[in-house]
Amino acid sequence: MPISIATREVRRGERAERVLRPDLLVLGSGMGGVSAAIEARRAGLEVLIADAAPQLGGQAVGAMVGTLCGLYSNGPRRRQIVHGVADEILAVLGASGDLQALDDRRNTRIFQYRVPALARWVENAVLRERIEPLLGAVLTGVRMEGERIAEARFVTRYGPVAVRATAHVDASGDAALALEAGLAVDEGAAPIYGTLMITLEGVANGGVERAALAARLAEKGAQYGLARRDGFVFSFPAAGESLVNLTHLETPLEPLAASRAVLEGRAQADRVVEFLRREFPAEFARARVKAYGLPGIRQTRMLRGLHRLSGDEVRQGVRFADAIACGSWPIELHAAPESVHWEELGDDHLHWVPLGSLVSREAANLAACGRCISADPVALASVRVIGTCIATGAAAAQLVAVGGNGDLRRTPAERVQTRIKANLGAA
Repeated sequence: MPISIATREVRRGERAERVLRPDLLVLGSGMGGVSAAIEARRAGLEVLIADAAPQLGGQAVGAMVGTLCGLYSNGPRRRQIVHGVADEILAVLGASGDLQALDDRRNTRIFQYRVPALARWVENAVLRERIEPLLGAVLTGVRMEGERIAEARFVTRYGPVAVRATAHVDASGDAALALEAGLAVDEGAAPIYGTLMITLEGVANGGVERAALAARLAEKGAQYGLARRDGFVFSFPAAGESLVNLTHLETPLEPLAASRAVLEGRAQADRVVEFLRREFPAEFARARVKAYGLPGIRQTRMLRGLHRLSGDEVRQGVRFADAIACGSWPIELHAAPESVHWEELGDDHLHWVPLGSLVSREAANLAACGRCISADPVALASVRVIGTCIATGAAAAQLVAVGGNGDLRRTPAERVQTRIKANLGAA
């Protein structure tokens, strides 16, 4: 039987603006934002999580970070120091065979994960917890009323959205919520390089050894036009895949330059693939690109908080009275195109993030988590990794849960600390 479907004429002015009024708006759905959203929802808040990407997961999914760093302490007696959603990710992906522990990297334990598995964990968790997602939503403005954020405005391909939340967590990575609100933010004076990751399939013999890769990069990297002369290939033998971390590109905060960075990063990645195929044919002759990630951005803008965490405070392991997260990941500063500056911090080292680094100096109802907390570039080079992002996300959620109707700047740290004891480094 023939079928027909009627149409109706629509003009732009007929699309009404949606107005949403959650208890909490989380901007950014990377692991810090996801941790904040889940913990806040479990604390009884109505939560909206918004992201400019059309999917959840932030860089852990879109940029295919591929490794979970910062979950464990250092040395032979290493132990898990970040819990909360980290426990659930390790359990679920471990049981499905989509996770493998690597104990020979940087004196700690990191985990390699299969990106689709983490993506589905995030999506399932958001559905299960009844967190409202707003995807493909670009922040266009923020309205302040006195010292409080009153409204965040978004544009989507389906029409405009206004969010009038009681409290806000900036998990954007770029302090976008603070910037659009007209608040002061910090930018580094020198570029911090990002990485465009690729996943290769058809990899043989378990991939390449780190020492052989490093030696060949030093010897022949220039012949292939490689910007970076260090880096890693993480192999997942059970899947015949390798995750390749061998590019460096600037990640500018200007629209056209940022767009060009995507193309430049993928051109670098193609040169890396040529290098691997020719120099390690036994492992990579039949390898092909399964997926290109988006540019992985390490550090851009930071919140101006009540406390600006410093590199020396990280090195010295300062234990703050208002500590809300701890870490032990090295200072991993990507400040040069050809290499990475590493400072490993010792077997028994822990360092802490104070609550003051999450709380805006200028806004009463704004906290930050993840890689845009208040820190200098050296400190952030350690605490921006996924493990610490999960911990700061949990702390931001509990801060809002206990003080979200008032002034977050005046919320006693003890009220947050009692809710996140597992992330404070106790043996």
